[in-house]
This record gives sequence, structure tokens and C-alpha cells, in this order.
Amino acid sequence: MSDGARLATWTDPGPDGAPAVILVHGGPGLWDYLAPLAGLLAGYATVHRYDQRRCGSSTGPAGAGAEEDDVPDGGEADAPPADLTMERSVADLEELRIVFGHEHVVLVGHSFGATLALAYAGTHPQRVIGLGYLDGVGVGDWRSAYRPERARRLAPWAERFAALDGRERSREEEIEWRRIQWATDYADPRAGYELALPMARSDHAINRAANRALMSWDDMDQITWATATRCPVTFIHGSADPRAVGPVMALSAHTRAPRKRVVSEAGHLPWVEEPAQVEEILAELVASARSRD
Repeated sequence: MSDGARLATWTDPGPDGAPAVILVHGGPGLWDYLAPLAGLLAGYATVHRYDQRRCGSSTGPAGAGAEEDDVPDGGEADAPPADLTMERSVADLEELRIVFGHEHVVLVGHSFGATLALAYAGTHPQRVIGLGYLDGVGVGDWRSAYRPERARRLAPWAERFAALDGRERSREEEIEWRRIQWATDYADPRAGYELALPMARSDHAINRAANRALMSWDDMDQITWATATRCPVTFIHGSADPRAVGPVMALSAHTRAPRKRVVSEAGHLPWVEEPAQVEEILAELVASARSRD
């Protein structure tokens, strides 16, 4: 990057003349986990993925490696690095687009990545020909309904989770803690506990400093970005995502050409539970973008 940060990227080439898609992972503070989603786009597009700065295998400006926040959950923390801002994250996407060599791109962002993709599309509307807003949080009060639903899904492991949370954990305890926490994102949390294992086993640390720093946007920011976006936006949401779809629909009202797609029997990571449904939606999104390129 122009400030000296180094971002890890992956590219899956598509057919000649196919649109370019950049996948934007969530968190914030996690790493790219969207390889299975990229697989659903094989044959439809050239697909790029990356680890956001200071996350996964990517670094900050010093180039010293991905930085871990070692503060236990709920503990005191220093101020986050100055480069962890939405503005810098949007600039990273723009620099990646140039490096990848595309005049126009399709963005598909998941969770926090949906917000970041929307921020980029609102900042550089002439560069985005299609946007997938995949299980984002929308605008308004999404937390009041989310918190009790998450607690309900967490109930089978509540005692064990409380014992692991907020303290230093061994490698195996960290994997267990992640599995319990992420199981609640699936339509069936019991199945989710198993489905979360591959991601939970990642050697990458969760960068909590990035999470704190980048969760700084508000509803008006999202509305401003949505209003400035020129391309069609496809709002994709799992029917069993603990984050309710209502706030997402409220955000969609501020875009020019919203398309609304619900993935039935799926939670926050619908491509894991219902890949066929998600592939159909992504194929539609890419085909529509191709007609605009």
C-alpha cells in the first residue's frame, strides 16, 4: 500500500472477459475466510480476496507483520493504531483495484465487510458496477433483538463460554471459545459448532484493536454511502441470521436500485449452509454487473 502496509491477497482467474469481483471479509479484526464463497463464483468471474490491514497475514505501515491485540476480552486497551480507520480501509480497496488492473469491479462484502464495501461504493461510485451486501447489520437498532437471540443460541454452552471468556486461553481453549461464539451464527447452533471448526482452527489472532477502531461508523454514514452509490445493490440475508433483516431493509431504501434476496434455512454465513441458493444469487449479481460494464 502507499503507506507501506503489506496486504495478503489471493486471485482466482475467471473466463476471458468476465467481471472482476473483490470479496471483503468481516470482523473487523478477522482474516479472509471467504475462499468457499470464491469457489461459488468459479466460472462466473475473476475473484480477488485479501486480508484487511493488520489482520490475518497483512501488516500495518511498519511492515512488521499482522498485529495481535493481547488484551483479554473486557480488559484495558491502548488506543488503536492511527491507520485503522474506515477512510484508510476504503483507500486500501481503491489501491487494490488499481493493482489488480480493473477499471470497474463488483464488490461482495460480508458482515462488517458489507459496510466497508458500501463505503467504497459510496466513495468511488464510478468504479463499482455491482454490490452484494451479504448479511450486514443495516441501520437502526439491530442489537436489541440480536443480543437475546444470541444468548438463546449460546445457552447449551453458556457455562463453558463464561469460563473461557475474558481471560488468557491456551491454543485449544481459544479454538473452543471461537467455536462456541461462532456457533450462534448458524441456523442450527449444534451443527454450527461443527461448521465453525475450520475457521476456529486458524492460526491468525483476532485483532481486537481493529475491531474497536473500525466499529466507529453510524447510521448516517451508511445512509450517506448508500445514497451516493450508483450501481444496483443486492441485499442478501440468511433467514435465520440472528441479526434481524429489518434494519437491512431499512438501509436498502436509501439505495437507487435495491435487490432483496433471502437465503432460506441459513444463518449469518449462508454460503456454508445453503451454497446452491447463494451461488444462484451471486450468478445473478455478476450477470447483471456484466451488462453494465
